[in-house]
Amino acid sequence: MKLLTKHTDYAVRALMALAGQKLYIPAKEISEKQGIPHQFLRGLLQQMVHHGLVESKLGPTGGVKMIVEADTVKLLDLVEIFQEGIEFAECLFRDKVCQNRPTCVLRTELLRIEKIVNDELSNITIQTLIDRLDENICPKGLI
Repeated sequence: MKLLTKHTDYAVRALMALAGQKLYIPAKEISEKQGIPHQFLRGLLQQMVHHGLVESKLGPTGGVKMIVEADTVKLLDLVEIFQEGIEFAECLFRDKVCQNRPTCVLRTELLRIEKIVNDELSNITIQTLIDRLDENICPKGLI
């Protein structure tokens, strides 16, 4: 199990690249600078347009730009958009709900951990990540 999928990771990187930019940035430029496959990025950007995070513009001065503030986009929001949340306690066995689900202590503990992770992800914004990058906490080559 992965905590974050490639979709979420790439979306975060794209938004970090767009944050604070006043002009439209071509998707190709973001793709090249962030090492994200262009067609894959285009699909992510379409989802971000749909969710009101970015807007797109066609033409020679076109591209995408972020239309919300970086400090309002939580990592949890992106996890919910691009991977439909985080679930540690799925409780399925061979595509059927486990019969022990109502009394399972493991499930109870996994749900507790899931809540902690979601709470932490809701405290991290795109701006938080940019600030950490600026503070040299994260190696610049990674983002």
